[in-house]
Amino acid sequence: MKLLLYLILLVFLFCTSNAQTTISGKVTDPAGTAIQGANVYLDGTYDGGSTNDNGIFSFTTTEKSIQTLLVSFLSFETFSITTTILEMKDLKIRLKEDVNSLDSVLLNAGTFSAGDNSKASVLTPMDIVTTAGAAGDFIGALQTLPGTSNVSEDGRLFVRGGDAKETNIYIDGLRVFQPFNPTANNIPTRGRFSSFLFNGTNFSTGGYSAEFGDALSSVLLLNTIDEPDQKKTELQLINVGLGAENTQKWNKNSLSINSFYLNLKPYQEIISQRIDWIKPYESLSGETVYRHVFDKGLLKIYGGLSYSNFDLIQEDINRINGINFALKNRNTYINTSYNGDLAPDWKISAGTSFANDHNDIKIDNTTVDNEDNSFHFKVKLRKRFSNRFKLNFGAEQFISSFSEKATTTDFGTFRSAFNNNSTAAFAEGNIFFSKKLAMQIGVRGVHNTLIDVTKISPRASLAYKTSSKSQISLAYGDFYQTAQQEILKYTADLEPEKSSHYIFNYLYQNNNRTFRAEGYYKSYDVLIKYNTNTPEFNSMYTNNGSGYASGVDVFWRDNKSIKNLEYWLSYSYLDTKRDYKNFPTKATPNFAAKHNVSLVTKYWVQDWKSLLSTTYNFASGRPYNNPNQSVFQNSKTKTFNSVDVSWAYLISQQKILYVSVSNVLGFDNVFNYQYANTPNTNGNFSRRTIRPNADRFFIVGFFWTISDNKTDNQLDNL
Repeated sequence: MKLLLYLILLVFLFCTSNAQTTISGKVTDPAGTAIQGANVYLDGTYDGGSTNDNGIFSFTTTEKSIQTLLVSFLSFETFSITTTILEMKDLKIRLKEDVNSLDSVLLNAGTFSAGDNSKASVLTPMDIVTTAGAAGDFIGALQTLPGTSNVSEDGRLFVRGGDAKETNIYIDGLRVFQPFNPTANNIPTRGRFSSFLFNGTNFSTGGYSAEFGDALSSVLLLNTIDEPDQKKTELQLINVGLGAENTQKWNKNSLSINSFYLNLKPYQEIISQRIDWIKPYESLSGETVYRHVFDKGLLKIYGGLSYSNFDLIQEDINRINGINFALKNRNTYINTSYNGDLAPDWKISAGTSFANDHNDIKIDNTTVDNEDNSFHFKVKLRKRFSNRFKLNFGAEQFISSFSEKATTTDFGTFRSAFNNNSTAAFAEGNIFFSKKLAMQIGVRGVHNTLIDVTKISPRASLAYKTSSKSQISLAYGDFYQTAQQEILKYTADLEPEKSSHYIFNYLYQNNNRTFRAEGYYKSYDVLIKYNTNTPEFNSMYTNNGSGYASGVDVFWRDNKSIKNLEYWLSYSYLDTKRDYKNFPTKATPNFAAKHNVSLVTKYWVQDWKSLLSTTYNFASGRPYNNPNQSVFQNSKTKTFNSVDVSWAYLISQQKILYVSVSNVLGFDNVFNYQYANTPNTNGNFSRRTIRPNADRFFIVGFFWTISDNKTDNQLDNL
């Protein structure tokens, strides 16, 4: 009898230990609508199920004590609850939208992204180097975007009423101090860097992140390739020079090296120029990028070295024999960056950049030797608290040393030098309230030791998704910029110039079509003024200048409507005036045209194995000052027009013949006028017209790729 009782007790205990508990509940979205097909399961077990048409789930488990229940569904954040099994009954679970999904809102006011991994991309890396008229220069391609002004005699970026010195350029987050090759007045320059080294571009036309500073108008971020896809060699033979590039990969390392020699003498002996060249432009440049992949990070080391020189006689209405201008430049740039994981939900970015720039300049009987050494150190941390809140913060140090010696036969030698150091700290948070609403808010503080001034700059942007295909954005920011080298070598008693940006953006993206419209207002304050034609050691300097820039930028891109055709259309309206430099009153600067239009087309002809590209640029007349009139800057040049074409023909898959012609229709464009310093016998000031050095520019090249992948070629670089 006792044995029977023991057996009954054991059976009871066994059944009790294996008793099943039912877990149940309902899953809905933020609006309370039932979610069908959500996965519901106990973490670390095989117990679970899915929701039915009414969002209800129910399953049994033999697990005991405290467990973690997980609920997941596409486009929603995974839900988790940790409690006892007995409390997991009749649960009411409301999933939150996944703010990192492809259709979530973008913080993009004032910014054009161009990268294969950016949801806000309007250009790809290939677009930047296949734009007709850009001649492979990324700056030339960006000048077809709205917000830029076509200043063909300069070649740099002029953004929303700001001059070229108001835009800073960064490589892998680190400052490039002399991004353009030096040149003479009214001769366009080019960027120093090869376009094929970069796989991503972020171009801010205003309202940029608190991570960056010392620029009143714009920031251009260039990101080098993280890891090349293969070993290869690329050769370029062009009518104005030749180049070569080689990439090697081994283990966790890769190395890319390129060089290019440019000599315009043979070309200019064939094509007539409006400039009397004594020694046409010649340069030799080289770049290298080394990469090493760590288990939790990536190290990149970039180095660039370039030499250039030229000698010419420039026409000048005040000099019968013109002005003899000669220049020799040597530039070295080194950039080292590291990006990686520091700890769970922590990332670190750190790096340094250094530049040495040396110029030997001759202007008639005056010689100028100057040297600029600049250093940038930066560290940035990123903390992910959740999908809805991420914080970026960091600090950076800038160190700059400049010295110059100018010698003339009449006044002897004049020396100037300065050290310009600044320390900055920044913090910026990204807050996603939902898939439809997000905010970015930040602040930047800078202390400059040369002028002993500290400035605090707030930045903020807000974005709201109006539909699955469109959104609106707002942005605001204060921006400061210290005086340029041409001022600091004479005085350090000036406040940083200031601008404030107000931006409203509308973005529509659907089926490879993008429409973007942006209105903005930018105010300028404490601009630098001086009482001479150019900055001089005896000029009187003040911060009494001010101004504004307002306008509307429109962009349309269509890669879908016509087979094998891609095109984009940009339009910019600009209203700007400022009182700065030696302006006697507030007026529109010469570089600012009220209307700018660009149309870029790229058409692939399969039967011809050809990529045909065209670019049309239009700009309304630019203001200039006519001393024969009583009102300052009251005259305007005629409109600017240019049609550029290019043809890339695949001789074979890895051999390409390339032809490009700028201003193929030969428009007679006028940039400005130079007036005599004194009136003639009739009391009028004579003038000369400032035009392009030549009406057209031709490029003919042969490009050959040698790689294991026989389908690879250099179309991406054309």
